[in-house]
Amino acid sequence: MTRPSLTLFQTGAPAPKVALLPDALFFTRAFPVAAGATPAEAAVQAELALEGLSPFPAGQLYHGYFWVRGAERVLVFAAYRRRLTREQLTEWEGAKLVLPVFATLLGLELKPATTLLVPSAEGLTAIHWDSGAVPAAVIFRPLGPEATDADRARVKDELLRLAGGSKQMVELAGPPVAEASDRRGDEFVFRADAQVSRLPAASAAGMDVRDKAELAALRRAQARDLTLWRIFMGSLATVGLMLLGLLALAGGGLWQKTREAKVAAQQPVVDQIMTAQSLATRTNELSTKRLLPLEMISIASERKPAVIQFLRATTGGLYTLTVDAQTTSPNDVAAFRSALSELPACEKVEVRDQRTRDNLMTFSLVITFKPEALKPAVVP
Repeated sequence: MTRPSLTLFQTGAPAPKVALLPDALFFTRAFPVAAGATPAEAAVQAELALEGLSPFPAGQLYHGYFWVRGAERVLVFAAYRRRLTREQLTEWEGAKLVLPVFATLLGLELKPATTLLVPSAEGLTAIHWDSGAVPAAVIFRPLGPEATDADRARVKDELLRLAGGSKQMVELAGPPVAEASDRRGDEFVFRADAQVSRLPAASAAGMDVRDKAELAALRRAQARDLTLWRIFMGSLATVGLMLLGLLALAGGGLWQKTREAKVAAQQPVVDQIMTAQSLATRTNELSTKRLLPLEMISIASERKPAVIQFLRATTGGLYTLTVDAQTTSPNDVAAFRSALSELPACEKVEVRDQRTRDNLMTFSLVITFKPEALKPAVVP
C-alpha cells in the first residue's frame, strides 16, 4: 500500500466525524432474513450468520451489518482485528461512525440489476444490487496504483462477471466523502460524484464495526453527555430569564421612581387647583344657595313630642342642624328620632351625648336634610 489503510476525515464543522476503513480489510456475505423480522431479530440473525461464516470468534473481529426493514437479506461484513495497527485504531477516536468505504454507499437508491464500481488506492470494489435495498454481493479486487489501463479493464470485467446479472454499471471517479445533513443526528450523508447516499442513524448503528461492548458504552456516555448538556443549557436559559426578570424589575422600579418624582413635582400645582376649586365651590354655594335655619327647625318640630324641649339650635353647613334638647321621658327620644327619619326631607338623624340627671335627660339631635327638601318659606 502506498498510503495508510485507514482514512479519517471530517468535512467541515457541521459534518459528523467519520472514520473509513479500506475495503481490502473486509470479507462480506449476504444472508437471507426471515420474513417479517424486527430490527432486533435481524441483528441476531446477522450475528449467527457471522459466527457460521468466519473461522475466527466474533470477539476477534470488527464487524457490522446492513439491513433495512422488510428486506429479505442482510449484508454482513467483518475484518480480523489483528490486521489493523494500533496507530490506525487511534485515528478513529472521537468518530461518530467507523465503517468500510463501500458501506457508505449502501444508502444509494439505484435501479435493480445495477453494479456500482468504487475505486480506491488498494483496488476496485463492486457493489451489486439485484433487487431490493440490500445488495446481493460486495466484491473487492486488489489493483495497485501502477496498474495499466489493461489491468483495470481486466479487473472491471472480472467484477462484473462475478456480480452477475448486471444491466447497468455506475463507475465512480473517486471515493465518497461525508457531508453535513439537513437532519443532523438522524442520518449520515455521503457524496461520490453525483451520487448521494443517505444512511439513517438506526441503520448506521448496526454498520459501525467497532467493538460492540465498547460502542454501547460510548453511546451511553454520549447520551449522558447530551443530557447533561441539555440540563446545562436549560439552566443557562433559566438564569437568563431570571436576569431579564431582575432587569425588568429594576427598570420598573426606576420608572416608578421617575413617575413618583413627576407626581411630587406637580403636587403643589394640583393642591393650588384643588384649593381654587374648593373656594369656587364654596363661593358658588354662598352666592346661589341660602342657609335656611328656620325652615330646618320647622321641619324638626313637626314630629316633636310635647315632653321634649329644644334648648338651642346651630347649623353645620347648609343642610345640617344640631339641636340641644331635654326631656323627662327618655323613651320618647328614640320614638322622636324614628319619626324624624321617616320624614321625606330628612336624610339622616343621629342622637348624641345622651345624659340623665335627676330624672332629666339631655341630648343632642343631629339632623341632615336633603338639599332639594329645603325651600324658603313663602311670605304671605
